[in-house]
Amino acid sequence: MVVAGLIFASFMAIVRYVGSEMHPAQTSFMRYALGLVFMLPFFLRMRMTEIKKANFKLHIFRGLLHAFGVLSWFYAMSRIPIAEVTALGFTAPVFATIGAILMLGEKVRIRRLAAVCFGLLGAVIILKPGFVELDNGAIAMLIAAPIFAVADLVAKLLLRQESGPAVVGYLSVVVTIVLAGPAIYFWRTPTNEEWVLLTITAGLATLGHLCFTHAFKIAEMSAIQPAKFVQLMWSALVGYLVFAEVPETTTWIGAAVIVGSIWYIGHREALARRRGEDSVAPSQTSSTSTG
Repeated sequence: MVVAGLIFASFMAIVRYVGSEMHPAQTSFMRYALGLVFMLPFFLRMRMTEIKKANFKLHIFRGLLHAFGVLSWFYAMSRIPIAEVTALGFTAPVFATIGAILMLGEKVRIRRLAAVCFGLLGAVIILKPGFVELDNGAIAMLIAAPIFAVADLVAKLLLRQESGPAVVGYLSVVVTIVLAGPAIYFWRTPTNEEWVLLTITAGLATLGHLCFTHAFKIAEMSAIQPAKFVQLMWSALVGYLVFAEVPETTTWIGAAVIVGSIWYIGHREALARRRGEDSVAPSQTSSTSTG
């Protein structure tokens, strides 16, 4: 997860550079379309048994979610500093908890609910509503965060039966197909430099997703969440070195509040597991299905 954070921070810098001249719909499409090239060795090695056991309904659902999230994310990257994008992205686990309450009818204990509220407070500190004009890029990132949260939960379900490369590969296929329409509408012929940079971006992003899904496969989500926070340091460093972006004090304070809330949620889950309890108890009337 630490390696994935460094890779993501690196390709974010390229996206920021290319995104200043190219529409986010085209940039995101090219990233995933070119990413399919890097996934070809995996597809060529696939066996028919692996294809038959694939849960295509979940893959398509995750791909549709991810495509919309990616569009929002690429737009945010073209509008606000890299460190701010990363910090707001940390709200994804907070939104995942809210989604579990609203969509799955799960009952959450008061301390975890308080941690969720603090996480949202961290986002408010970063955005500073009422004190500065709220940028559309920040709004786009707040839309992307809960979408990615649900997509991550679906990925965890898929990894129970399928390999990490399979989950990444099918995601690339579905997202490429979904983004093709918007990309064609905004299409312009890329320059040679843009082709090279976007190819590098696709390779880095594919490698980052492979590291990311492998971390999900070998460890519980709550155990690897703290390692994700290192990405904020990478993002701040890359943003400073490449674009001379210096994160505002409120960005660091808000990020610290979000990180603290997510760490507490993970800590409570770990304690509950050691006691043989559920930190999030499902209500008696609700049920979930892996599809």
